[in-house]
Amino acid sequence: MIKFSRAPVLTAVILFGITNARAGGWTDPVEVRQEENLCLTYQAKLDGSLLVVRAAIEPGWHTFAMDMKKRADEKLAGKASLGIERGTEFVLSGGLQTVGPWRQSEPKDFSRPEIRYYSWGYERQATFAAKVRRTGAGPVRIAIRGQACTDKACKNIDAAISLALDDVKADGEPEINLKNLIQVR
Repeated sequence: MIKFSRAPVLTAVILFGITNARAGGWTDPVEVRQEENLCLTYQAKLDGSLLVVRAAIEPGWHTFAMDMKKRADEKLAGKASLGIERGTEFVLSGGLQTVGPWRQSEPKDFSRPEIRYYSWGYERQATFAAKVRRTGAGPVRIAIRGQACTDKACKNIDAAISLALDDVKADGEPEINLKNLIQVR
């Protein structure tokens, strides 16, 4: 009978997980925290001609759609509101430029019309994507602004992802199905 030490097996499993995550082309996660509490993480990758950004949202937290203000303004029709959270936004600099509209996961309606509060966003996960073209060698900086909230507190998001463009093609057919995302208004 051959005996194996658990330490090398565990190390191999951990390394496989890290290698497998990077093999998908995703950046390292960028964490958004409120003090000690993790609110959400963002990752990005080029998928054919698309830049894809995904958010993994911690239980109890939610974040907001890119077109929050436009959606709320439509519902309010000129009336005053209790307030509007900050929608998610991405600003690219470095080696990529968007060449089409952003798309996003279908947001959940958090609205409470009886008090003229309108809000749409995401719990657990969200995906955002836009067609891009290369404008330089990179690396690309993806600035992320927005807000994440619980039922008791909110955290302004001011984060950035760095995406290297070395050996990455920003063309070809994407793996992601854009039919699963809606166009940002």
